[in-house]
Amino acid sequence: MLIIKKNKFLIRLAILPVWVVLYIYLEPLANGLVYNVFGMDKTLRLTEAIRFFIFEVPKVLLLLTLIVFVVGIIRSYFSPEKTRKALEGKSLLVGNVMASSLGIVTPFCSCSAIPLFLGFVESGIPLGVTFSFLIAAPMINEVALVLLFGLFGWKTALIYLSTGLFISILSGWIIGSLKLEKWVEPWVYDIKAGKLAMDEEALTINHRIEAGFTAVREIVSKVWIYIVAGIAVGAGAHGYVPADFMASFMGKDVWYSVPLAVLLGVPMYSNAAGIIPIVQVLLEKGASLGTSLAFMMAVIGLSLPETIILKKVLKLPLIFTFVGVVAVGIMIVGVLFNMIF
Repeated sequence: MLIIKKNKFLIRLAILPVWVVLYIYLEPLANGLVYNVFGMDKTLRLTEAIRFFIFEVPKVLLLLTLIVFVVGIIRSYFSPEKTRKALEGKSLLVGNVMASSLGIVTPFCSCSAIPLFLGFVESGIPLGVTFSFLIAAPMINEVALVLLFGLFGWKTALIYLSTGLFISILSGWIIGSLKLEKWVEPWVYDIKAGKLAMDEEALTINHRIEAGFTAVREIVSKVWIYIVAGIAVGAGAHGYVPADFMASFMGKDVWYSVPLAVLLGVPMYSNAAGIIPIVQVLLEKGASLGTSLAFMMAVIGLSLPETIILKKVLKLPLIFTFVGVVAVGIMIVGVLFNMIF
């Protein structure tokens, strides 16, 4: 048994250098496959679209695998119950900042964060604080942060992080200041919060590493299809959509580009892994940074399934306020970045 565990550890230890080698040589391998093996003409748009797809799919999957592994380890330190307890008894503004910060490190999507919303409200945590967490948890996505860093560099990743924090803190503070508790369904306050599932057992580093590999198996198996679909759309745009066409309605000089991007993004549903390859092509084809950032945040942070689930616990005026405040915040960020960059 000891030998088996040792061999398993050595195999896992060898994965990282293999990952590094694959990532470094991925582009020349993709180019060689398309140009030399397939013998495709470099001047054709179809060739560029196929080359983009063959290169980007494994690249994004490699980045995703690494960050999900790291997030899986982080997740072992943050149970939902610990997250709830950390926010109890905090004042509005302090709570907004803490909730938004916790939203960064807690790996909850827009839909899975909603059950925590119930526990937060019932525990007496201010409504605005709960919304800061509900906004930050999906919007400031660890996968998105690392993919942006890998695809665009640290400046773009930092812009995404800082603007996401700004929107979640400000939106939660505004919602809390408006005193909208009456628009929460009464049954939410009537229930007694059950003890959220948690495991307080002390975990060893081996347990946490195992949690990282488990996260990779569970999450990557669910999102890879979104990645492939997103990159397929991006590849088509990369090969066939003229830059002038994209810049004509998503460029920084088009006054309605940011509101249009948000309006298009709100009813859509995709995770960060699926939308970022599309954003990459939008930027490449002439869309401005602010417009592309607004589109991405609207898709990730204001998903239609999230709104449908919220209808079970919130009344329509509060849902409309939530969507409206966050959408306006996203538009302000988009317009500001179009003016600056």
